[in-house]
Amino acid sequence: MDKKYWVPALERANDILHLLAAEPSRLRLMDLANRLKINKSSMFSLLHTLETLGWVVKEKGGTYALGPTLGALSASYFRQFHILQAFYAEAGASVRRVNETVQLSVLNGRDIMYLAKEECSGPLRVATDPGMKLPAYATAMGKVQLSRLDYAELKALYPEYRLEPRTPHTVRDVDQLWAQLAQIRASGYGSDEQEAMTGFFCVAAPVFNHEEQIIAAVSFTMLENSWMEKADAARDEIIDLGRRLSVRAGHVFSPG
Repeated sequence: MDKKYWVPALERANDILHLLAAEPSRLRLMDLANRLKINKSSMFSLLHTLETLGWVVKEKGGTYALGPTLGALSASYFRQFHILQAFYAEAGASVRRVNETVQLSVLNGRDIMYLAKEECSGPLRVATDPGMKLPAYATAMGKVQLSRLDYAELKALYPEYRLEPRTPHTVRDVDQLWAQLAQIRASGYGSDEQEAMTGFFCVAAPVFNHEEQIIAAVSFTMLENSWMEKADAARDEIIDLGRRLSVRAGHVFSPG
């Protein structure tokens, strides 16, 4: 990154805000100075300015937290945030890196509804289009979004227990689905290998908002030969795309 016109004080203020977002009401002036390797006098000036502007607040015990000005700015941002605009701004780069089609969906009851698609340059044209629905349990994007549910909520969503198979590879019951969702929660991504459509393989990642809710999912879709060649690269890229969209939606990821 070119830092010719960089303002170091703004960078330090940004570091302070991110640290307070991760650890609210826990850090005092010296804690912040030590963690960010900023001398005490400079940290005092930065905190005084941020407090005066309402970006941080100093609490009774001397600890700091994010202030009301940031809340107001965040509210303005979320009023203007649109998931489709964010998707089209970010998805193209992912498609170019992997050369496979990327899709966006939201959970709609027991189904996913496709919202957008960014196609690759190859001859494959994915049959799912915006507005189309598929059962959530049979798709990578659906399972990623179902992973936010606890077992009682999952059983309430599928009271019949048995799940209608779309292909010979589709998960068959709620307990099998629950086991898959546990793996998704642990790994941060989900996949389906010919579960929704014979011959098609998908890998998906969640999109989180500022309240740590899963609001959508993104996925790569490909044929088996591409899956064998690109599965790892597609997984890493779709996780990164999900993170980029989450950041645009206001989600703050924990350090590390």
